[in-house]
Amino acid sequence: MIVEEHLRRVAVWSRELNVREIEVARTGIVEKSYRAGESIFVRGDQFDYWTGVVFGLVKMGMVSRGGKAISLAGLTAGAWFGEGSVLKKEARRYDVVALRETRLALMDRSTFFWLYENSAAFNRFLVTQLNERLGQFIGLVEYGRTLDATARLARAIASLFNPILYPDLNRHLEITQEEIGALSGISRQNANQCLKRLEREGLLRLEYGGVTIVDLERLRSYGD
Repeated sequence: MIVEEHLRRVAVWSRELNVREIEVARTGIVEKSYRAGESIFVRGDQFDYWTGVVFGLVKMGMVSRGGKAISLAGLTAGAWFGEGSVLKKEARRYDVVALRETRLALMDRSTFFWLYENSAAFNRFLVTQLNERLGQFIGLVEYGRTLDATARLARAIASLFNPILYPDLNRHLEITQEEIGALSGISRQNANQCLKRLEREGLLRLEYGGVTIVDLERLRSYGD
């Protein structure tokens, strides 16, 4: 169980719930910490929790039948994921790994379904979330097939600034070049070159321990 104030801070969807809904939600959530590089779950696992990132950075991805590692999305503080698998009561179709020390909030299935069946505010959030995530993955397929490394990296960074999926993020992102490379599916060395190019073009500013976004709209459309 987590306290109400903490829940409202780490879960934007909770801020529209009524008193009864908040009570049910917080009693059905526990938190768990993961080390950098630790697997949270792998494809095929029956992981029965709707999951939020309290702090840290995780990568959603998979390995193809041919052995190619594919990055699907990065998940930063404030992101909630896995609602599709919980709704369908199916095994996970992707891997999730912590790229740095990470703490997650885990909502059990029965609590999720109580909110799903009783809270209009919770359902509005889910519809918006699912629609936004669908658009994100359609975009991933598109630019993964048509764009060069710099454009893929630009889009990967821009995806972390989606105001619906990551509502509380500001324009500075605490992330290493190695982590950006992992999210983009390229090496750290290539990520470094791509980041310097984007900095020269005025889209972002490289800083110690992270990057600050200067022109988010150009990042989102980079390579078009």
